[in-house]
Amino acid sequence: QVQLVESGGGLVQPGGSLRLSCAASGRIFNIDPMGWYRQAPGKERELVATITSGASTNYADSVKGRFTISRDNAKNTVYLQMNSLKPEDTAVYYCNAHIRREITALYVEVWGQGTLVTVSS
Repeated sequence: QVQLVESGGGLVQPGGSLRLSCAASGRIFNIDPMGWYRQAPGKERELVATITSGASTNYADSVKGRFTISRDNAKNTVYLQMNSLKPEDTAVYYCNAHIRREITALYVEVWGQGTLVTVSS
């Protein structure tokens, strides 16, 4: 069974930085794409950023210029570097991956358990 394990959340002051990590484990042939979503209290889950195996990226307008997504294909790990954090970035951040377990299999969408990011003074 494939699992996504996130780390790196926590409390940070406005203007500060955090780096989230998400590692996929289990039987994996390839992952494409990987990404981050977030859900703030009382709001729907929204896209933050995605990255393909070829390193093509996509960002929500609200985080462009502040967040950077990257991945290590050899480690099946995706990162989210968050700079210039704002209180409105407070949310549970979820890792997302579309995983193929073998070359003949279909892609399956997998979610992490979420990690809380709180931006507050």
